[in-house]
Amino acid sequence: MAVPQGYRVIAEKSYERASAHRGYTGKTLYVNVGTGAIEERPVTQQMKDVFIGGRGFGLWRLWNAVDASTTWDDPKNEIVISSGPIGGITQYAGTGKSLVVSLSPTTGCVIDCNVGGYFGPYLKFAGWDAIEVQGKAKKDVIVVVDEADGVVRLLECPHKDVNTHVLADRLTRDFADSDAPKDLIAVATVSAGAGAEHTRLGCLNFSLYDMRRKGLRLKQAGRGGIGTVLRDKRVAALVVKHPGGVSTELNGPADIERLRKAGTRITKEILALDAKQNDMRSVGTSNIVEVMNEFDLLPVENYRFGSHPEADAISSPVWRTRFTQGLPDGCWFGCTMACAHAVDGFTLKTGPYKGDKVTVDGPEYETAAGSANMGIFEADFVLEYNFYCDTYVNETISFATGTAFVMECYEAGVLDKKKTGGLDLRFGNAQAALELLHQMARGEGFGSIAGQGIRRMKDHFVKAYGANRAFLDDIGMECKGLEYSEYVTKESLAMQGGYGLANKGPQHDEAWLIFMDMVNKQLPTFADKAEALHYFPMWRTWFGLMGLCKLPWNDIEPADNRTKYKGIEAAKVPEHVENYANLFAGVTGIEVTPSDIIRQSERVYNFQRVFNVRMGFGTRKHDAIPYRSAGPVTVTEYESRADRYDAVLRDAVGVDPTGMTTEEKVKALRSYREVQYEKLIDAVYARRGWTKDGVPTLAKLKELGIDFPDVVGVVREHQ
Repeated sequence: MAVPQGYRVIAEKSYERASAHRGYTGKTLYVNVGTGAIEERPVTQQMKDVFIGGRGFGLWRLWNAVDASTTWDDPKNEIVISSGPIGGITQYAGTGKSLVVSLSPTTGCVIDCNVGGYFGPYLKFAGWDAIEVQGKAKKDVIVVVDEADGVVRLLECPHKDVNTHVLADRLTRDFADSDAPKDLIAVATVSAGAGAEHTRLGCLNFSLYDMRRKGLRLKQAGRGGIGTVLRDKRVAALVVKHPGGVSTELNGPADIERLRKAGTRITKEILALDAKQNDMRSVGTSNIVEVMNEFDLLPVENYRFGSHPEADAISSPVWRTRFTQGLPDGCWFGCTMACAHAVDGFTLKTGPYKGDKVTVDGPEYETAAGSANMGIFEADFVLEYNFYCDTYVNETISFATGTAFVMECYEAGVLDKKKTGGLDLRFGNAQAALELLHQMARGEGFGSIAGQGIRRMKDHFVKAYGANRAFLDDIGMECKGLEYSEYVTKESLAMQGGYGLANKGPQHDEAWLIFMDMVNKQLPTFADKAEALHYFPMWRTWFGLMGLCKLPWNDIEPADNRTKYKGIEAAKVPEHVENYANLFAGVTGIEVTPSDIIRQSERVYNFQRVFNVRMGFGTRKHDAIPYRSAGPVTVTEYESRADRYDAVLRDAVGVDPTGMTTEEKVKALRSYREVQYEKLIDAVYARRGWTKDGVPTLAKLKELGIDFPDVVGVVREHQ
């Protein structure tokens, strides 16, 4: 198609579309938005054998683009997006994911995100296994991949409002062949708004056109500030146009019947069992708000508490009545899990779009739980902050966890109205929280400070206000510079490790072990915990290599899974592991066992750890966690669960709490739990084949086949 009116061409390159064969097109797309260079780069056999796809391709391309001195805002930093070899098939639930990799503005090291929507699969169908965006433009630009014309264009963006619900809609309509749904659905975008430009917390929105709603839906590559990187590069959006429809044949699978067999198996389970298990098809991830509240795991008031009597106001029965359009409501074609729900016709009460009726994607569990973390139990607030975080592209987890930290600092006297510019940031103040969000998007007032994230807020509060650093470190819920996702981990040592030892920081998509550890008592020893913290991060890494969603793996289980298998084996859901092995073989033609799957992930996971070391991170000191993640910091916190903590002192520590002051109890419990965490680190490092300082050994690199000279060079000085 011709370039739409108003879009000036800066650079363009024609290309011959390569059809995917066994999951790969064999080439990736490089665009430098500063120089205008557009290049085809080959996918080597080594890339497929060692890095597989998705997150692995992103890490490899980024590794070769940057050096040890590269910062997130350096023009050399890249954003790499890839779907993986299985990504884009339509026979199995949860196969439409894209994986995004970059250097993070919040952590300084590598960040990776798994996101739904159409962009990654469409990019592959257009002939590319990945896209890497590098450089910095002088003005806002758009990268357009047009499969029909076989051309990649770098265009100047004529639009001033870059907030996603406005910009993505304009781009979809401008680059579609018509306003017909079949043409609008052929366009997918990636964008970031004003909040990404003015904070470090920006995420990426991946849009998809919803034919029933006749409007756009938005899915987020949420963690670590990749949207901030996009806006720093002056990229307004990426656009891919795939006008040819969607089918599994577009992936060029080796054995399509094998895919259909696995797909039929999971679809039957979902349709028969989902409503009895997690009811993802009706309420999505919001189903666990009430579960977390019941088990004292719902973060309330900056993780001080784990439950609240008003939690019902933001739990799944509320969202069941608010979600619209019914079933199916997914983010990729053929996904029978269909958990991507939304609320239509919500009237905004604040901000620049006040009075507009909008569609709100979600809320997901993390967003609703984040509201509890701020002490706010109002459904309309959840929807309002959900929408504005989405369109500004400030991710909801870091906003909520960061605001909860601010609120505790306010109530503890670290902050006051003078320091916050008049904002009364007490727990539960919904209006103040929303105004803070709008300030962050504008880069104004106290919002310009809060938008830097917890780690930098701590530094500022100490330097500017003389705050007690030790107290801020205890209650500031970040690790590696990334804000915690929304679970209380105090009674699960394994989950503390799941957060603290995660390569990118405390995100639950690496290992979610709370129920196995705390509720079901399936990990009683350090060896058991270490084994879980080996297997589950590797297994979840695999989804990121393939272009898969993890939800169909264990949010639906075969009816006999818990009777056929016990303990940790049941948690692995072996029948579904078998399904995924069949998916990989069905697409690529390569037979794999469950052990092979773990080994594929181990290569990439260890490579990412070395990447972090290369960037000045990735050692033991960077795996330290804030103490609130492990136990009570304050007297009030201890006394809210006094019976439980007294029992731990008596039974585990061997200290009789009788006659002790609460301050003494807090100190005694802390000494014990800090030692426990260090013992866990030792056990996990040993299981993973890492040194005592958390660096993969040379022997481990050789065993995994990633002992490339430059990788060995990074590791050698840490042995």
